[in-house]
Amino acid sequence: MPPHLSADRPASQPPERDAAGAPGAVGAVDALIHRTLRLRGDVDAVRRETVQIDEDDPQQRWQRALCDLAVHQLDDLGAQLGQLKEGLPPQAAEPAERSAAADRTGPETPSDDGPGSPVGRVGSAEWNLLTDEVSWSGELLRIFGRTAAAGPLSLDELPSALLPDDQPLLTALVTDCLVDGKPIDGEFRIVLPDGRTRTLHMRGEPVLDADGCTASMWAVMRDVSALRRSRQAVRRTHDTFRRQQDIAQAERRVAKDLQEAVLPPWRGSLRLPEQGPGALDIAAHYLPSESGALIGGGWYDAMDLPDGRTLLTVGDLTGHGIRATSAMTMILGALRGMAVAGIAPAALMGHLNHLLETSVQPALGSAVCCRFDPATRVLEWAQAGHPAPLLFRNGTGRPVPPPDGILLGAAPGAAYEQDELRLLPGDVLVLHTDGLARDGGSAERGLRPGMDTLLGLAPRFARARSAQECVRAVVEQFGGTERMDDASVLVVRIPV
Repeated sequence: MPPHLSADRPASQPPERDAAGAPGAVGAVDALIHRTLRLRGDVDAVRRETVQIDEDDPQQRWQRALCDLAVHQLDDLGAQLGQLKEGLPPQAAEPAERSAAADRTGPETPSDDGPGSPVGRVGSAEWNLLTDEVSWSGELLRIFGRTAAAGPLSLDELPSALLPDDQPLLTALVTDCLVDGKPIDGEFRIVLPDGRTRTLHMRGEPVLDADGCTASMWAVMRDVSALRRSRQAVRRTHDTFRRQQDIAQAERRVAKDLQEAVLPPWRGSLRLPEQGPGALDIAAHYLPSESGALIGGGWYDAMDLPDGRTLLTVGDLTGHGIRATSAMTMILGALRGMAVAGIAPAALMGHLNHLLETSVQPALGSAVCCRFDPATRVLEWAQAGHPAPLLFRNGTGRPVPPPDGILLGAAPGAAYEQDELRLLPGDVLVLHTDGLARDGGSAERGLRPGMDTLLGLAPRFARARSAQECVRAVVEQFGGTERMDDASVLVVRIPV
């Protein structure tokens, strides 16, 4: 019997490419897919040419088996390259029972294929049922970790080299081949003498004698351990990514529900106080981030106070998700309680600073807190590292000069100043968080990013008949802007 040299060689590796001339990632994957398809077609053509072979010629049988195996591996490679191009692979990369068995036995030990090789070595074997002669190629002996002195395994001995979970599979494949003449095509895991494991892909057929009886069985085996390890890594990474996505979506739903439960429920315009002359016309809006997935710790609020004055506030805390929204809930609740108790804006900021600075989950925040007296039309206000309110009067707008105040939670015992501003009939006051606009601004005028655009809405504010119309103008201007952070805007219109 001629030696099975055609099967005793490592699989060829793709040529390396010059990094300087390499295409982009997508283009490179497309090129690999194209080359794989062409190679698959060439190998399939060779396979079709070897269908009609001399069954008595072992060399021709090995060649046909190798072609079949190569087509199978190229199909596998093409599918994986397609998944790489599309991004996230499908959920079921492997049968569940095979994946579970792999998880129980642990990761396979790398074979001698070379680092990162997706395909392994190939060996061949034949078992003569008439003479009990067994012939293995040298490469197959090395794949099984056997020496030439130890020799090959008979069909009866072969299952003993497999993991117990895979022995029934091999027994069924061999039985179907010898009894029913079915070709062999399957994978199983072997245990090497040193305890390591490898995954082999086996293809083979029975060889019939002149009377049509099975005289022998031949097979070609490829070490696909590295390929299966890569597939398992992809599957595990995919599962981890899916779990992270599910957790992120659940956290976002909780954060959004918490935000909606805490922020004022009113929509459209609000009049405060509800009774009496000089009621403020108020409207507000929340603008999500570009992705819509980041729920931050921003807030806006307006409420009547027991002494007849009105609380107006806008603020934002660092971070996103449940932690930020829960901290916002704490801050907004404390702010409302202190405002109802009659604490002035500057002192209120000091208490909020202490609350954040000593919190179990410390955070930084910025805020504006205003208290408006409808009888005198005087606005008392303080700020903590926050964009100053914008005052629109007689068709023009300007930032209100801010009193001193650092970020909440930045320094213990920080003092905050308080200023007063007399508002006139027809004035429009805009309070907002700094995530509203990011269009560059005018640094020479000392404006924050986006203020030029916002101040440019002054003519529309002058023509507006309600605070809600002013908010609508802001949303039309900034609603389509790509924002990395969410934003809140509160518009207050002084009645004429």
